[in-house]
Amino acid sequence: MIPIERHEAILSVVAEKGIATINELIELLDVSHMTIRRDLQKLEKQGKVITVSGGVKAAERLSTELSHKVKETINEDGKRLIGALAAQEIPENSCIFLDSGTTTLAIARQIKDREDLTIITNDFIIMYYLIENGRGKLIHTGGTVCNKTNCSIGESAARGIENYLIDIAFVSTASWGIKGISTPTEDRVPIKRILPDVSKRLILVADNSKYGAVATYLALPISVFDTIITDKSLPTDITMMLHNRNITLITAE
Repeated sequence: MIPIERHEAILSVVAEKGIATINELIELLDVSHMTIRRDLQKLEKQGKVITVSGGVKAAERLSTELSHKVKETINEDGKRLIGALAAQEIPENSCIFLDSGTTTLAIARQIKDREDLTIITNDFIIMYYLIENGRGKLIHTGGTVCNKTNCSIGESAARGIENYLIDIAFVSTASWGIKGISTPTEDRVPIKRILPDVSKRLILVADNSKYGAVATYLALPISVFDTIITDKSLPTDITMMLHNRNITLITAE
């Protein structure tokens, strides 16, 4: 069986069962463990499957972004843990960027009392929270307003940070995998794309539900991040992949 036929067979099994184990794929296709691993790595790079513990599942495709109000109700405990871990990464007198999102809002809640920080954000909820409760210096990017997610988006928001020198950018996402982070709306891409040019460090902050989802627009490759902070352990294969790419993985577990 040639590779393309194996790939089609793997996708067919995953589509039918939801999750396929490595062992059942080896038995079904009568190939070696190494061959299956190579096939799955190729399919994952194409965004067609996602590695899970002991097997593989179909990649969940996002077609739209949830509103801020809805996102705030999802995995609140996990985001709170991520916020606490992220806060520990911030040295004194840093200039940081908080990407829009409820996970980065959890970081804002952890650092509100720090007078030594300069905090840049495109998120209005984060900005309002820190205006009322924070003690650091605040800068908003400005730009086109997205009412649904309460943040600034598009090229105008990206231009709002191009003249700053940021120590750490905390980046949020609705979906990520080994290729990188993705978004269902193109106008969320520009501000994420500029971050590697203006930041010393990029840290991805995302609870476990975001891993394995895929959206249409690739915003940033995974290689630009030096650290990923999440709330639960990832599959062993993914942990090893991140280690091999010199990306530090921090989990609450």
